[in-house]
Parts: sequence; structure tokens; C-alpha cells
Amino acid sequence: MMHMTFYWGKTVTILFDSWRTDSWGSYALSLIALFLVSAFYQYMEGLRIRFKILAKSKAPSSPPSAQIPLLFPPRAAPIHARLFAAVIFGLNSAIGYLLMLAVMSFNGGVFVAVIVGLAAGLLGLNPRHLHISSNHKFIFDVFGLSSSGVANSRHC
Repeated sequence: MMHMTFYWGKTVTILFDSWRTDSWGSYALSLIALFLVSAFYQYMEGLRIRFKILAKSKAPSSPPSAQIPLLFPPRAAPIHARLFAAVIFGLNSAIGYLLMLAVMSFNGGVFVAVIVGLAAGLLGLNPRHLHISSNHKFIFDVFGLSSSGVANSRHC
């Protein structure tokens, strides 16, 4: 039976007919698995964003747009870096869609496990939070803010 509203209970089908819980033990193991996959998803998202930021920071400064020839576009990132970014993006997208489909089982425990896993992954596993300098310039870069604009907004 497909539920169309949230319900609480140990009997749930998650993603596949073969992934069906009918006891509290199998339900608890499924919720733990969803929690871990959600945390891993958030870790991968942070890794992808950090890789993107590092790739931009290592790129040479580009000349003004008036000096760029129209027939020869600026040099792109190396193919191995683009391939790695594409693989990370694809893997992360697949995990995200599978988590969305799991939540669409409309089981309250599945929903809570996924949301808590995402929050825990952001809080504890996300590499974006590592190696932040003392002046928090990295935070300003992530959100696209300038440190002078933030400092001026505090005094208003």
C-alpha cells in the first residue's frame, strides 16, 4: 500500500520492494543506514564545493576582457580536474535523488532520519568547515560577500 500522507510505523518499503521492513530491528537498521547515507551526501556536497573553491583559487588571474581574443577562449581547467568534479557531482546528485525517493515513502521515521543525517553531516563531516582562517575570509568567500561590506553592515 502506498501512503500519501505521513505515517509512523515500523512497516515501510524504502526505494525497492526488496527493502521492506517488518520488524523493529529491520526498521532501526534502515533508519541508521539512511542517516549514514544522508551524512555522506552532505560530506560529498562539502567536498564538491571545497574542490570548486580550490580550483578557482589556483586558477591564474585572467586578463581584462578587452585583451581576450574572441577566437581563442581562456584556457579551461585541466581535464582530470573537470572529470573529477563531474564524477563527484553525478554521484552526489544520484544520492540526493535516492534520498528524496526514500523520504517519499512518507514514513515519519525515514523523514526524520534523513533530515537529522543531513544536519549531522553538515555539522560534523563537512570539509568546508575545516581550515578556516582567523579572519574568517573563507566564510565571506563561500557566501560571495566582501569583508568590507560585512564590516560596514555591522555599524548600521
